[in-house]
Formats: sequence, structure tokens, C-alpha cells
Amino acid sequence: MQMNTTDEISNTIFDPLNTWAQAAPGNWNILLGSGFVLLFIGLVLMFGFLRKIGKADERTNQIHLISAYIILWVVILSDIIFPKEYMWQIFFLFKYGLAFIASGIYLAIRYKKDFS
Repeated sequence: MQMNTTDEISNTIFDPLNTWAQAAPGNWNILLGSGFVLLFIGLVLMFGFLRKIGKADERTNQIHLISAYIILWVVILSDIIFPKEYMWQIFFLFKYGLAFIASGIYLAIRYKKDFS
């Protein structure tokens, strides 16, 4: 079976991480812990700014839709970039953590622009 260039690039980038994570249980725990921290920060950032922006109306519905659109694109791009053969559980955490952080950053910028 021949690998495409996306898989080759992905394996080139993430194979050293896989080797490091499998070297010791502590390394795996560091990677898992950092994934949960990233996910938690993203969720707090996103839901915090969603709450600050306010209840649904014509203006905030547009903001919420763009925020969901950003999450969708980050998840799609992460599915393309992250390998699926190994450590998919860890990359699942990173994928959604990055998606929520990207959405939270958009909401923070939009909140500052609209309410400052």
C-alpha cells in the first residue's frame, strides 16, 4: 500500500513525538495531561466569552455561527494533519482543544471589538 504525501508529512512530523511518548509512561502522561489542559482552557475560554456576549438575537446568532464554523474548520484541518494510525486518542484531545481555543480567540476578539 502506497502512502500519500499527507501521510508521509504527518508521519515525519509526529513519529518523533510517538517515539518520545512510548519511551516512558511519564512521557505519555505528560502528553495526556497537556491535552486535557488544552481542552479545558479552550472550553473555559469559549464558554466564558459566549456567556459574556449574551443571549441569542440577530447579532449574536451570527457570532455563534461563525464560532461554530471556526470549530468545524479546525476539526477538519486537524483530521487531515494528525495521523490516524497511532496515538489517535491523544490527537483527539488536541484536535478539540485547538478547535475550542480557536473559537475562543475569535469570540474574545469579537467581544473586544463590539464592547470596547
